[in-house]
Formats: sequence, structure tokens, C-alpha cells
Amino acid sequence: MLYLASNSPRRRELLKLGGWAFQLLPVEVDEHPEPGEQPAAYVRRLAEAKARVASRLVAEPGVVVAADTTVACCGPQGEDILGKPADANQAEAMLRRLRGRTHWVYTALALLPAGETEPLMDCCRSDVPMREYSDAEMRAYIASGDPLDKAGAYAIQHAGFHPVEELQGCYANVMGLPLCHLARNLARLGMHPLADVARACQKELAYACKVYPLIQQWAL
Repeated sequence: MLYLASNSPRRRELLKLGGWAFQLLPVEVDEHPEPGEQPAAYVRRLAEAKARVASRLVAEPGVVVAADTTVACCGPQGEDILGKPADANQAEAMLRRLRGRTHWVYTALALLPAGETEPLMDCCRSDVPMREYSDAEMRAYIASGDPLDKAGAYAIQHAGFHPVEELQGCYANVMGLPLCHLARNLARLGMHPLADVARACQKELAYACKVYPLIQQWAL
């Protein structure tokens, strides 16, 4: 049994594609970045914290799966972390900053088997080129309310807004759960998927992935 330490509907739908049996076990942790913390370290810290909190709630054998995703873009001190916007004004500021530029999405995974003290960690980064959406498109999207629970104030899969163009990396990562990374790490724990994860992911997302062979090549 897998225990998904998240209440994200996007992660839930992606996890279903692997055919694993799982239960939802959402947890809350403090998501404020530490001073000077860079995106990869930030998501790894939060994913590990979620896994540890969730593991204390598990009474049956299984593996806790925790993930954390953030959006990052160039700033004066390196890569600035863009979390979830607090309101519509903050969402607009983020979307203006990202428009017409390439930024990065990081997702860290923490897998913690019952009875273990150290999680199996991994992290995926995708380069994400945003299109030059208009102010009207941006404001209509913000008015829908969709950006307010999304890191960076957007969802790549939103059909009405479709903010991203010509993505080359892992689409599922930008949605919050890099499935091929998850599958290769669960395989290390003896939990192989019951479906062809890469095929199922591409079919579900209608996306021709170019990176999954390389990711799978890293598996044991």
C-alpha cells in the first residue's frame, strides 16, 4: 500500500496511472523558504518533512509518498522561489514576471517505507517556456480562481489559458508528480507499477514526452 501525503487532485490522478493501490494521507507543514534557500533544497526539505509527518500516522505496512513542487525564476541572488499567490494581485505579479520567459519547476519526492527512518529522495527539474499571453487572457484566468492554489500562479494543463509553449521536459513534473522518477524509485523498494507508466502518462496528458527513456535508463 502507498500512502500519498498530499491532498492535490493532480497528484492523485497522476498516481492512479501507475496502477498502485494507495490511500490519501494529506499533511500540513510550514512551507516558508529559509533565508537564501535555493529551490532544489527547498522542495527536498519540504518533501522529506511531509513524509516524516505522514509516516507517524501510518499504522499498517506500506510506503509514504510525499512530494513538493515549486516554480523558480532568475533573481538577483540566483533562483527566486515562487510559491502559491496569496491573492489575485500577487497572482498577476507572478504571471507578468513569467510571461514570455523560461523558468524552472522543481519537484522533490520522498519515499519512506514503514519502519524506516531515512526516506529515499529524488528531485526532478523541468525548463518551462511561457508564451506571450495577453493581459486580457491573464486577467480572465486569474478571475477564474484557478491560480490561487498553484505554485507560480498557473496550471500547465489548464485548457482555457494554456500558458506554456513547446515544453521539452517532464510534463507530469510541472503538474506536481514526475511519474517516471516515482516509478524508478518505487521499483527500488520492490513496488513495480502495474501499468506502463510512460505510455499511460503520455496518453492521459496528450503529450509526446522526449525525456522518459533517459529517466528510465537511470533505474536499477
